[in-house]
Amino acid sequence: MNKNAKWIYSPKNKENRVITFSKKISLSGEVKKATLCASAMGLYFAEINGARVTDAVFTPGWTSGNVHTQYQKYDVTKMLSGKKAELALTAGKGWAVGYLTWYEWNHLYADHMSVICSLDVTYKDGSKESFCTDGTWSVHTSHIIDSEIYHGETVDMTADIISLGKAAVDETVKTKLFAQTGEFVREQERVAPMQVIITPKGERVIDFGQNMTGYVEVRVRGNRGDRIVFTHAEVLDNDGNFYTENMRSARNRIEYVLSGGDDVFKPSFSFQGYRYIRLEEYPFETVDPDCFTSVAVYSDMKRTGFFACGDEKVNQLYHNVLWGQRSNYLDVPTDCPQRDERLGWTGDAQVFCRAGAYNFDVKKFFRKWLSDCAAEQSLRTDGGVPIVVPNGLRSQGVASAWSDCAAIVPWEMYLAYGDKNLLRENYPMMEKWINYIRHAGTIECLWTDRWQYGDWLAMDGEGNQRCTGATQYDFIASAMYANSVQCLINAGKVLGYDVSEYEKLHENIVIAFNDNFMEDGLPCLSKHVSCRIELNSKEQQIVRAITQTSLTLILKFKLYRTEEVRKKVAAKLVELIHENGDRLSTGFVGTPYLLHVLSENGYTDVAYTLLLQEKMPSWLYSVNHGATTMWERWNCVQEDGAFSDVSMTSFNHYAYGAVADWLYGVVAGIKSLADGAGYEHISIAPKPSEKLGFVNCKVETAHGAVVSKWYYGKEFIHYEFEIPSGTTAELSLVDGTKKTLSSGKYLFTTKR
Repeated sequence: MNKNAKWIYSPKNKENRVITFSKKISLSGEVKKATLCASAMGLYFAEINGARVTDAVFTPGWTSGNVHTQYQKYDVTKMLSGKKAELALTAGKGWAVGYLTWYEWNHLYADHMSVICSLDVTYKDGSKESFCTDGTWSVHTSHIIDSEIYHGETVDMTADIISLGKAAVDETVKTKLFAQTGEFVREQERVAPMQVIITPKGERVIDFGQNMTGYVEVRVRGNRGDRIVFTHAEVLDNDGNFYTENMRSARNRIEYVLSGGDDVFKPSFSFQGYRYIRLEEYPFETVDPDCFTSVAVYSDMKRTGFFACGDEKVNQLYHNVLWGQRSNYLDVPTDCPQRDERLGWTGDAQVFCRAGAYNFDVKKFFRKWLSDCAAEQSLRTDGGVPIVVPNGLRSQGVASAWSDCAAIVPWEMYLAYGDKNLLRENYPMMEKWINYIRHAGTIECLWTDRWQYGDWLAMDGEGNQRCTGATQYDFIASAMYANSVQCLINAGKVLGYDVSEYEKLHENIVIAFNDNFMEDGLPCLSKHVSCRIELNSKEQQIVRAITQTSLTLILKFKLYRTEEVRKKVAAKLVELIHENGDRLSTGFVGTPYLLHVLSENGYTDVAYTLLLQEKMPSWLYSVNHGATTMWERWNCVQEDGAFSDVSMTSFNHYAYGAVADWLYGVVAGIKSLADGAGYEHISIAPKPSEKLGFVNCKVETAHGAVVSKWYYGKEFIHYEFEIPSGTTAELSLVDGTKKTLSSGKYLFTTKR
């Protein structure tokens, strides 16, 4: 960004209506090179001579704007062919100025929209010239009357464009500008309507057949002043009527006023999470579905993972995982895209990040988001990381498994991409986070005595605290503490740092964990009675020592002291699963690790049983109920067809989609090894099951495609593998075959 560019705003735009800043310029010669840099407090799109400079949307994205804000850089050379030009930036409220969260707070980073830009021109004669935002720019209203992330957008093509005079230099903006590091957000898949429905209530509803994030494009010709108004929903209710209660206060309402000519409408500064739209106003007797197109919008990530098997329900589950990620990787890893939330919940981000890195290339996406985690941490003196990033909740709260993203995500990104620079950039944040926990616990080497989210939305909780599960908060917090320290140790060793202090700390955490939480080789209630009391909780809940999640965490984080204890814990986990009707009962903390620990401890058959279970709670339960994305709760839809508590029932939440990393890493058996991160050194260890019949899996890496296929014949299991150039793979088959494979294609056969 040119240093002469100033932040500008309109003092006359008291209502924060969508406005356009513009400047007519005269060029001094024939243009050789022209670069436009732009950003906003709010959202913006830039135009030159009435044409958009990019197909990216929702720029400048969402960052921790009280610390730093991205700016974008565009090559606009071909757009400047004449002697004169007009630059324009249209600004909406977006995340920085508009309403956020169920508290309906606004003005997270500013109480008005501001923009900044510079056009830097190099002429063919070698001279240079810059045109920057300042107080000479003009301001006028636009046809976009209002726009909010949650509530939708109003576009009136009959509205008069009113001059608001000159812009003023905005001295209130203190954010630091930095060049974009994340992916651009762009329009992706376009989905035609599947059907037009008349509901039992007589509502006109269009079904696009796929829950997604984005908006509906309308192409229409009607009378000037005619109106098209519609709202959005994820599902129909048990009676087949349009259902919006789970949107909470988000209105998701789009209003278009026709010009009288050929109109193409779509939001500029608002997105929705939906499968259905209901036409509230429509000027024609018959609904023409060809006028409507659902446009998926998300960060422009390259698809890298591909998985298919012989079970169509598992394939649908995988499809749902992909669409859950597409829906919630819109610049920030959000929890959900539809209700009055859409926040970067750190727990959701960390439990799914490994699966996310299989599915898509998310390196740039997470590099940008991790910079915001560090930015939010920098606003504190204690090293804590908020439960949402950017901190739209304005909360000082931290929580285990959520704030642990500071240690887990950098390490997982290193495993996926092998980028030491990314690890080095985030090591200070990782270290500060560990030191936060060291001072947060009331018992040495444990994290105890505070409210936590626990095993969020687990099915084993009882009493009024139904969201947090039955596993002890401080058990989870202390186990996650051990894991985060191990991530720090791993990162430090890669970077060549002295981590002996943290190795000793990890050793002491394991000792303290066993002394406080283990008895006779199994979990027990904390031996410090004060730790059993959930501080700040006004409601009672049942707390159990032995849960599927507590056993899972012991196994995953290797918190056991002996092999005998490991076997006992694993056997107890299987016993609990069988006692629960061969069903899981885990929540956000336990579920991502559950199938992995079963496979790692010789119970892959039980893991397959859970994968293929169709009774609630299970992954396929939602598939059987028509899900096209992942659900927030296992029981968003009850067995009688009723919906769960509308305060927390999202049909597009990706956290439980973490099961995909088991499909890639265990069923297909493809993993990146730490000593050759970024798939330079690969593990190929598939665990086939006749229940699936076959698997065809590919993961595109920086070195090329890693392929793992297997299928069942009459007497044999057949395997096909491809290893890319410049890599090696450690092959391990279930019959005991072990080989080191160099690049190439391979065929193997084992007895069934």
